Amino acid sequence: MGYIDAIILGVIEGITEFLPISSTGHLIIAEQWLGHRSDMFNIVIQAGAILAVTFIYWKRILSFLTGWRDPEIRDYVFKLAAAFLVTAVLGLIVKKMGFELPENITPIAWALIIGGIWMIAAERVAATRPQSRRITWTVALLVGLAQVVAGVFPGTSRSAATIFIAMIAGTGSRAAATEFAFLVGIPTMYAASAYELLKTFKDGGAPGEDWTALAIAFVVSTITAFIAVKWLLTYIRTHRFTAFAIYRIVFGVVLLGLVSAGWAV
Repeated sequence: MGYIDAIILGVIEGITEFLPISSTGHLIIAEQWLGHRSDMFNIVIQAGAILAVTFIYWKRILSFLTGWRDPEIRDYVFKLAAAFLVTAVLGLIVKKMGFELPENITPIAWALIIGGIWMIAAERVAATRPQSRRITWTVALLVGLAQVVAGVFPGTSRSAATIFIAMIAGTGSRAAATEFAFLVGIPTMYAASAYELLKTFKDGGAPGEDWTALAIAFVVSTITAFIAVKWLLTYIRTHRFTAFAIYRIVFGVVLLGLVSAGWAV
């Protein structure tokens, strides 16, 4: 694997992991031209993006430890744990069922289009609700389920699925829904990366992995994601997610056009 390719994939991952436009979908599309990568490669560089969020939210994460006696903080942490457990249990079941990412663009294109329409509809519904920052148990469990759905259908976008399910399920505040979705993603992606690493070593696939390229993509993903998330958190204070929804729909239509023209598969 060329190191330039690794940098390109790291940039794509870093930008798309937390913007609601699907990182896995974009990576699979990029691999049409840059060559196929292992599931471990894709998941581990996603962990690089999660590391960036860990840095951004380090004070919030520290407060979970230092403020454990605060009932409000304990309640929030328990809900994060519940969302993670739903994802972990259902995710393992999906893995055991032999689910594999698609190798063609068409299902991703449709997921991008449908997801874009869903985002516009969901935000309109959320706009009619009170701007509550409260995370209920229903929101927590649905966010955990949404992460699994996003993993099963590349192009859905984990951040889009979790943010918008939280918004329409009761957390009307974009900022609060986004924070919870991002914080749930931290243990989720670290656990997924650890699982894939252990699986790779257990199956004897470690010698076949380009660890240097993986490390480069990981670092690039971390730096790029840090910049992207900082920008996004500022953007959503005064803007809706409509621009991302339109991008998804247009991009999905373009991809379907490329497939029809025989320029992509």
